Amino acid sequence: MKMNPLGRSGLMVSELCLGTMTFGTQTSLDEAHAQIERAFDGGINFMDTAEMYPVNPVRAETTGKTEEIIGDWFAKTGRRGDYILATKHSGEGSAVRDGAPISSKTIRETLEGNLRRLRTDYIDLYQFHWPNRGSYMFRKNWTYDPSQCAMSRAEIIADMEDCIGALQAEVERGTIRAFGLSNESAWGTAQWLAVAERMGGPRVASIQNEYSLLCRLADTDLAELMVHEEVGLLPFSPLAAGYLTGKYQGGAVPEGSRMSINEQMGGRATDRVLPAAQAYLDVAQKFGIDPVHMALAWSARRPFVASSIFGATTIAQLEHALGAADVTLSDELLAALDATHKAHPMPY
Repeated sequence: MKMNPLGRSGLMVSELCLGTMTFGTQTSLDEAHAQIERAFDGGINFMDTAEMYPVNPVRAETTGKTEEIIGDWFAKTGRRGDYILATKHSGEGSAVRDGAPISSKTIRETLEGNLRRLRTDYIDLYQFHWPNRGSYMFRKNWTYDPSQCAMSRAEIIADMEDCIGALQAEVERGTIRAFGLSNESAWGTAQWLAVAERMGGPRVASIQNEYSLLCRLADTDLAELMVHEEVGLLPFSPLAAGYLTGKYQGGAVPEGSRMSINEQMGGRATDRVLPAAQAYLDVAQKFGIDPVHMALAWSARRPFVASSIFGATTIAQLEHALGAADVTLSDELLAALDATHKAHPMPY
């Protein structure tokens, strides 16, 4: 499997990353451990989790369970060194810490919890799950208005400086190797980069945002920043929450699928999404390529992407997804995907 640099961190990560957000809900402990082993055997050296996982649904009483499942595997196998491990600190309004925002006061406390549950003494990539000032992600882009932010510019920068100082203390303590963002914008990332350069704290290595053939918000301003500043995108939901697999076409709702648990698919279930998904399925059929492989390979090989994060409920789904590493996307196929995007822009 192709390996890519994770920003300027010095870490090299596989172009596909094992997502774990269903470990502990849709995916049992034994199945999760089997997935971790199979993913590594398939060439994956990168695994992503978060303190608030599992999801579908998120519950206060289950937060941290996914990290515990991963930690159990590390403890059982002694193979912590096999993986580049990423986790996240939840932001304001989350189900942990009574919804407190990220600050210098929460970083060490939260990190100690991550380390304890994951049975490790360091995190390779420590990410802020979403910005304190708010975000246009999670389908908020349709009504996003930065002029209504509750924080002034000075407050935003001061907040970043406060956090960078606490993160630098963890770098010096050896508990984190690299720092990343999630659900961030081009402007926000630029400010984090400037603060780190000015203060000497950890430089942003990556941004984990939703990105797929159905959700290409990162293609313009953010892409330019990532290319020129050497910050890698970590796309989540590269299969568009399952829409690009074709399993929901014709109104189907497979048992145990995300839609069977979350009917509105986190705001993705619009009148335009199934026709858009069908257009991509038609491209895959025309070019004789598996649609899952097409979607994963496309997201993983964009010029600003470090690693594309996919999740699998079952081993069978994981086996299928791993095949994306072996496919080649022709120039003609890529042009067809761009034309389809132009005909079906942002269906949710």
